[in-house]
Amino acid sequence: MRKQYHLRTIGSDTHIWDVHKLVDASADLPVHDIPITDISEIDENWWYQEPGSVPTPVSIARHIRLVQQADLTYPIILCAKGRLMDGMHRVVKALSENHKTIRAVQFQVTPPYDFRNVLLGDLPYPDEQP
Repeated sequence: MRKQYHLRTIGSDTHIWDVHKLVDASADLPVHDIPITDISEIDENWWYQEPGSVPTPVSIARHIRLVQQADLTYPIILCAKGRLMDGMHRVVKALSENHKTIRAVQFQVTPPYDFRNVLLGDLPYPDEQP
C-alpha cells in the first residue's frame, strides 16, 4: 500500500493520521456493510483541501487510476463518529458501480492523530512514492 495520510480540520487545527497505522489498529474490528449514502464525505471536497490544491486533469487521472485499482473486499475505515478516515477511492468505485452498501469498520474510540498542522508535502514519504 502506498504511503497515505488522513487529514481532518478540527477547529483551526489540521489533525493528520498515518493510514498504515489506522489499518493496523482496525485489523480486528468487526466488518459491517453500511449504506454508502451514510458516508457524508461523498458530498464534500475530499482530495483538494490543501491550499493551492486544484483538480487538474493530471490529478483527476491519478484518482481515476486509483479508483479503478481499488479493491472493495477491503473495508473502509470510519472514526468513532462515523466519519471516513480511509477508503474514498473504494467509496467512489462502489458509487460508480451502483453499489448501495460498502464494507466498513468503525473505531469505538478514534485513535490519536500522528501529526498536527503539517502540510502534506512536509510529511514523511518513502523514496519510492510515485
